[in-house]
Amino acid sequence: MSPQLFLFDLDGTLIDSRADLAAATNAMRAHHGLAPLSVAKVATYVGDGIRVLALRALEGAPVDPDLAAEQIAAAYAERLIDDTTAYPGVDAGLRALRAAGHDLGLVTNKPAPHARRLCDHFGWTPLFAVILGGGDSPELKPSPLPLQLAMQHTGHAPDNTWMVGDHHTDLAAARRAGVRSVFLASGFGNPGPEQADFVCPDFAAFAARFLAPA
Repeated sequence: MSPQLFLFDLDGTLIDSRADLAAATNAMRAHHGLAPLSVAKVATYVGDGIRVLALRALEGAPVDPDLAAEQIAAAYAERLIDDTTAYPGVDAGLRALRAAGHDLGLVTNKPAPHARRLCDHFGWTPLFAVILGGGDSPELKPSPLPLQLAMQHTGHAPDNTWMVGDHHTDLAAARRAGVRSVFLASGFGNPGPEQADFVCPDFAAFAARFLAPA
């Protein structure tokens, strides 16, 4: 395979961050006298940026969502890596793809400072040609703009670029940017109405598919 650009989502794709996201969300809710939500429930609210997470997590409570988002962000910064882990096969897969000559990038709706800190924590920063998080682009996925910015930065065209994620926002952004997509069924997102070019059960299967000899 000729060199490709693989753009990865973060939460639910490379890392399982559900416990820390839920803890931060529940810290916000506790501040406003609201009962805690389950980790599974909070996970269904993730994927569209922190303000949308806050709005969903308030579940109609009369609290300013911008204030709630700030409170979640502050609480999350304190516990960013407490219980977050990389999914099996991710570290080896990323390194093998990079060693095979492919370019890698991160395109996430998570606030950029958090995304960069996590990449540093897992030792992935040197592997990525570009890291784009919330705040680095005027728009979040499902807008195609973050993917287009990543392609501009790396010099890749849509026809050799892939978006790899676990949520319909990733797939919609890929479709709108004219790039192909891979859906990882191992994450905590869902494809919604979008159709991926390939569906893989987990990261290891994805990496094996694209590392296999032609």
